Amino acid sequence: MTQSSKLKNLLAFFLVSIIAVASFLSGCRHVEETYPPITPAPTSPPASPSQTDESPTVSPRHSDPQFLIQPNDLLYKGAFRLPEGSNESNWEYSGYAATYYPDGDPSGPADGYPGSIFAVGHDHQQHVSEISIPVPVISKNLDELNIASTLQPFQDITTGMFGYLEVPRAGLEYLPPQGSQTTGKLHFCWGQHFQFEPAPSHGWCELDLSKPRTAGPWYFGEYSNYTTNDYTFEIPEEWAAANVPNQLLATGRFRDGRWSGLGPALFAYGPWNDGNPPKPNSRLHTFTLLLLYGTNVTGVPEIATSDEMKMRNFKEPDEWSGGAWLTAGDKSAVIFVGTKAIGRCWYGFSNGVEYPTDEPEDPSAYPEVPPWPHDQRGWWSESIKAQLIFYDPEELAAVAQGEIKSWVPQPYASLDIDQHLFDPGFDFERGKQYLLGDCCFDRAHGYLYIFERMADVDEKSVVHVWKVGK
Repeated sequence: MTQSSKLKNLLAFFLVSIIAVASFLSGCRHVEETYPPITPAPTSPPASPSQTDESPTVSPRHSDPQFLIQPNDLLYKGAFRLPEGSNESNWEYSGYAATYYPDGDPSGPADGYPGSIFAVGHDHQQHVSEISIPVPVISKNLDELNIASTLQPFQDITTGMFGYLEVPRAGLEYLPPQGSQTTGKLHFCWGQHFQFEPAPSHGWCELDLSKPRTAGPWYFGEYSNYTTNDYTFEIPEEWAAANVPNQLLATGRFRDGRWSGLGPALFAYGPWNDGNPPKPNSRLHTFTLLLLYGTNVTGVPEIATSDEMKMRNFKEPDEWSGGAWLTAGDKSAVIFVGTKAIGRCWYGFSNGVEYPTDEPEDPSAYPEVPPWPHDQRGWWSESIKAQLIFYDPEELAAVAQGEIKSWVPQPYASLDIDQHLFDPGFDFERGKQYLLGDCCFDRAHGYLYIFERMADVDEKSVVHVWKVGK
């Protein structure tokens, strides 16, 4: 090979390397989050499943924008504080799972906020308590907020079936009786940050926390736990009847990094369809995929991905920790709430020191672990903000009907809510990395409740309230 040829090859190699690095960094640099307007559904018939298999990049369905809940349809009503602890647990480091119960607190005041909330308390115990809903107050002074009262003290509704969970994730949702059931249930799921082996994750229990009569746990088909065992919420009956009959629950997960796919995952399911209750450690088979930014590989914890399967504005340090199916009259939206990564992102330590994500042959490529409070290794970003992202239910219907791939739907809007938080941003010394926990929705009255983690004294959560459909 001539010297000229060698030089050309070397230049070509450097050019390819620069393009590859630029491609990787493009997912991590700060980009202003914008979402294109939703266009009305086409008048021509939607493409058949076989056609969308060949070209699955455009959804054949969109709701008319007038039928989609927009960020300006949410009116902030204020916040309230959580009560003291009970039964050897408390609300410190709490809020990763919650559900609204419409028949709760029947003797409470007629203050416009009926019902109650069941929620998971301290991360270490993962016990559940039922609380009242006081009138929210708009104030940045915690002392001016009303305080919820305990209706049922903390209990372990799982009866220890999951054992100790390191960095736990959980979902909780109330549904009235379904199928041959005679009582309403608290449906739940549990998991943890690392789950290299498949594990049963879902179950249900009665509303009397002292006598939960817990059923489960059940595996969620053959899907990776990294896509199924976090947020859980109700699907409106009309939408379910048209698209996923007898599947009135949504469940899913977003795990930081890429192991759960390149965006939040979501499934419709109904465990009563597989038994009343299904047998312990059995597999649920009645479910429908609604959203997955990648493909599941049976027996492998990581989801297979490519950049063509990415959610718009995806970043590895994101944390989508809750979800709800909002309705207001003839408007609707599926939302996810969580912590959005802003600016440069990297794997390594919170002070900006990067750590290899592969296995370099040279041991010197591994940096020294920084001193506390920057010694926690994981995905990090320059800054964070609390955010809601909005999905069109019609696009999820297209996935359910096999018209498009599960990674085609994209958020049509987002809402930043830092202005309402008591403690936005990182706090490395307190180990505060995420801003929001779960959310829950009072469909009858249009109230959305969102847990802000570590916002009160002793690291307790605070609950924020929005009216949906002003």
